[in-house]
Amino acid sequence: MKASLQAKLGQQMALTPQLLQSIRLLQVTSLQLEQELQQLLERNPLLERLEPEEPSLPDVGEAERARLEAAAWDELPEPMFLSGGGYTGDPDEDPTARIPAGQSSDPRQRLLAQMAVRSTPRELALAAYWLDCCDDRGYLEGAPEALAAQGVAALRQELPDVTAAELLAARQRLLDGEWPGMAAADPRECLLAQLRALPSEPTRALAMQIVASHLERLARHDLPGLAAALGVAPEAVAAAVSLVLSLQPHPVEQPPEPEPAYVVPDVIAWRANGGWQVRLNERSQPRLRLCAYAEQAASGHEGMRELLEEARWLLRSLSMRNDTLLKTAQVLVARQQAFLERGEEAMVPLTLKDVADAIGMHESTVSRITTGKYIQTPRGTLELKDFFAVRLEGAEIAGTAIRAMIKRLIDSEPAHAPLADEAIADLLARQGIRVARRTVAKYREQLKIAPARERKRAGKASQAAGGTTAATARPELRAG
Repeated sequence: MKASLQAKLGQQMALTPQLLQSIRLLQVTSLQLEQELQQLLERNPLLERLEPEEPSLPDVGEAERARLEAAAWDELPEPMFLSGGGYTGDPDEDPTARIPAGQSSDPRQRLLAQMAVRSTPRELALAAYWLDCCDDRGYLEGAPEALAAQGVAALRQELPDVTAAELLAARQRLLDGEWPGMAAADPRECLLAQLRALPSEPTRALAMQIVASHLERLARHDLPGLAAALGVAPEAVAAAVSLVLSLQPHPVEQPPEPEPAYVVPDVIAWRANGGWQVRLNERSQPRLRLCAYAEQAASGHEGMRELLEEARWLLRSLSMRNDTLLKTAQVLVARQQAFLERGEEAMVPLTLKDVADAIGMHESTVSRITTGKYIQTPRGTLELKDFFAVRLEGAEIAGTAIRAMIKRLIDSEPAHAPLADEAIADLLARQGIRVARRTVAKYREQLKIAPARERKRAGKASQAAGGTTAATARPELRAG
């Protein structure tokens, strides 16, 4: 696919440095864009910066303008400006500079979303089943053969002709896919998958031998024993062991809790006149222009002419970036209005392809323009990628909405009689949403909510201590 895509691009256009720059500008964050443009300003004397202007409303009269401004700001509650609560700082400080970045989503959901760009619905359904069988570290929660047999039964309604062999082949594709080691049965399989993804060289081959046959010696750091068993020099063993130790111990390596990050949103959305308004945030969109003497300076001077062409291309690229960002945000807000107004339970399935079709661009362009970009809404500041939602297999509903419904049901359960996963699945079925018990369990674990039996024990302990609410009786899953 990659070769054919490159050939097609080669027939249509030359991938010049200017075009590559345009593609890159779509993907960079506002902070990265600011840094790159500052370097360009220092290198190109024909460019100059325009100071950001206050956004102007349409010429509708002073009274109507005041009403629209009031409606816009009424939709943005003070607490959203500061993650710790209401804003109590300097009244002259712009509070949008302190808006916290959105939280990252579940890694398995991110992987599924990446695969959705180039996978068939059948391939996605098979991958989703295996990801559903993985724990939070990315390891399978059972033997592959047994899980494949269970998968044939679990997927009978959606894929009546699926076989255990097809399911096992789908797991192998996950194992050797974009996240090597995903859906591994054990650490040995995880490490071997990561090694297979590396370039072929003697050190890799020796490392694979060590992992495949001598993992116990490796765990004991028995380098002399490894050298003797493999019949190779100690130096070669040391290099191979160093390579193995550089790998991830788990398919999904959980990063440390990040420091609180603050972002200036790229886009702002608010309700006005019974609908939604979307505009770019001028504070996060650097504005450049050609200086007054640019044409004259470039006349008769080859070096200056090149700088002038570079400046013009950059200005066109910035304009395209802003236009694409605004169009994309408008589509996201329009498609997910219910989510913005009522919360996650109202989120509808939305893919990169849906948005790409709406704005007349390729899915890769939508992926680039939504990476690391944020939108300020009455619901808080969200990453644009938060508006995408994978469709639950066999249902016209997003997985994000299902997860929110499960949380609501558990939040409202009586502490003395918590809902089992099967009971939650039955309650959802009464609302016309059919999900398997395993799916409920997986979403519950993503919410870090313990099983019903643990919640019941915690409820009894809470009652003995004088607590009465379901919220206090709902323990989180223990780490590990």
